[in-house]
Amino acid sequence: MAQHPSAQTDRFVHDRLPPPDHWPELRYDLPELQALPQQLNVVQALFDRAFAAGHADRPLFRSDERTLSYAQARAEVNRFANVLVGLGLQPGNRVLLRGGNSIAMALAWLAVVQSGLIAVATMPLLRATELKSIIDKAQPSAALCDVKLQDELKAALAQGPDTAAMPLCLFNAGDAAVVLDHSLEALARHASDQAAPCPTSADDIALLAFTSGTTGSPKAAVHTHRDVLAACETWPRHVLRATPDDIVIGSPPLAFTFGLGGLLVFPMWAGASVYFPSIPYTPEAMVKLIGQVGATICYTAPTFYRQMAAFAKQHGIGRLRLSVSAGEGLPDATRQLWKEASGLEMLDGIGATEMFHIFISAAPEDVKRGAIGRVVPGYEAKIVDEQGNDLPRGQVGRLAIKGPTGCKYLDDARQANYVEGGWNFPGDAFLQDEDGYFIYQARTDDMIITAGYNVAGPEVEAALLQHPAVAECGVVGKADDERGMIILAYVVLKPGQAADADQVKTLQDHVKHTLAPYKYPREVRFVSSLPRTETGKLQRFALRKMASEAVT
Repeated sequence: MAQHPSAQTDRFVHDRLPPPDHWPELRYDLPELQALPQQLNVVQALFDRAFAAGHADRPLFRSDERTLSYAQARAEVNRFANVLVGLGLQPGNRVLLRGGNSIAMALAWLAVVQSGLIAVATMPLLRATELKSIIDKAQPSAALCDVKLQDELKAALAQGPDTAAMPLCLFNAGDAAVVLDHSLEALARHASDQAAPCPTSADDIALLAFTSGTTGSPKAAVHTHRDVLAACETWPRHVLRATPDDIVIGSPPLAFTFGLGGLLVFPMWAGASVYFPSIPYTPEAMVKLIGQVGATICYTAPTFYRQMAAFAKQHGIGRLRLSVSAGEGLPDATRQLWKEASGLEMLDGIGATEMFHIFISAAPEDVKRGAIGRVVPGYEAKIVDEQGNDLPRGQVGRLAIKGPTGCKYLDDARQANYVEGGWNFPGDAFLQDEDGYFIYQARTDDMIITAGYNVAGPEVEAALLQHPAVAECGVVGKADDERGMIILAYVVLKPGQAADADQVKTLQDHVKHTLAPYKYPREVRFVSSLPRTETGKLQRFALRKMASEAVT
C-alpha cells in the first residue's frame, strides 16, 4: 500500500523498526481492509465513526462516579491533548502511561495517540525494576500516572539521569490537594476542548506494547494507526459483532492489547459503552456488577470465569449475552462449568501482543468442543513442522499466522524468531482438524501462562538468585486446574540454609517485592542439584518433566 507522509518528527521508533526483509507480510484482502485510508489517525477515525452514526450523545465511558457521552469524551480527550502539546511534546515522542482501568486512563491513552505521540502503557503491578527496563527501551519523553501508582514509577525515573526530570502528570488525583494543582485533570481544566488531531500517516506508530520474552528482557511490539483500525475490521466485525446497545465490562488491563482492544478500541468502533469499576474486581464483585450495570459483554481469563461460575449461579448474570475468554488456554471443563452456571457458551479466542489481538476464534453458535475456533476473516493460519513445511490436518505442529497485523519488534534481534518467510509464529503448538478448527496443544517456548498473565521463567529465576539463601534455581510452569498453570521454582539452597516452610515463604515474599506480585512461585521445591547440559545450560524441559510426574 502506498504511504502517506509521516507526521511523526521524532523518528526514534521508525528508525528502530526491523529491517524490511524481517517484516511479516501484511495482507489486506477484505474489502473493509482495502478501504482504510493512507492518512489515518485512529482516535480521530473512531470518534468520527461514532459521530457519523449518530452516537455523539450516547454513553461511551461509565463508572460509579460519572458517565461520559462520546461528545463529552472527545472534549476531554481534546483537553488532555492540549495539555500534552503544552508540555512541548512532538509527534513521535513516547509517553509512558501507568494506571489501572479507569475513565481517566482511557482518556489519557486516546489523547496521547490522537496527538501523534506513541502510547507506552504499563501494567499497574510492575515494580520499579521492571518499569526501568521499559523506560530504557522506549525512552519516553513524558509520563502520565495514576496518583495511587506513582511511587514505583518515581523510583524508576530516579534511577536515570535523563529521566529524573521527565515531565510527570498525575491523574485520578481526586481531592489530594497536594498534587491536584499539578494533576492532568487540573491542567486540562484550563485547556481548550477543541484540538486538531495530528494528521498521522496510517503507517505512523500508535503504541508500543511490551511483552516479556522467555529471557525475561522486555520486547516492545510496535503497532501503527492502521494496525489498530485493521484489528477492528477483523475479529470485532466478523466474530464479536458488538452493537451500540452493548455495555462492556472486563478485567484485562488497558496495558494489555487484549484489554486495550476489548475495553476501549473495539467498543468505540461499535458505538458501545464501557464500564470501569472504582475498585479491583473479585469474581463475586464482577458477577454482581454485571447485573447492576446491565453489562452485555464480559472479557476476562478462563481462571476468572471458573471462579465466577458459583456466583453466576447464585446471583444470575443479568443481561449478559457474550462472555469472551482469552489470555490463556480455555479448558473444556471451565467452558462447561461456565455454561452450566450462566447458560452462555464461551466466545474463546487466541491472540498475541505481537498481532495486537485475536486471530483464531469462534462465535458461540460456531463452537466446537475442545477447539478454540477457526481463523478469523482477514487472517490466514496454517500448521507447519520445524522446517516450515505444511503439515496435514490432524498433525501437531507450529502455528503460523498472516494477516493485516503482524510482529514488528522495536530494535530486537528476536524479530527473527517470531517472523519467518513473512509468517508470524506466536510460539504455540496446534493441530487443525478436518473441519478447519484449531486445537491448542501447548506453548513451544518457556513462557508460563498463569491466570491470564504471561511470565518468563528466567525472569523469576533472576529474582530468586538475588536472595542470599539461593545458590541455583530453575523456574517452570506446572499444570493447575484453577489457574491453568502455576509458577514452580526448583531451588538449590546455599549450605546452612533451612529447606523448610519458613524458607519457602521468605523466597515467595522476596519475589513479590522484586517483581510484580503475580510472578511469585506458588510452589517452591528444594533440590540438591538442577539438571544441566554438559555446557552448563539449565534443562528446563527436564524440570517440566519432573513437575508433571511429581505426586502432589
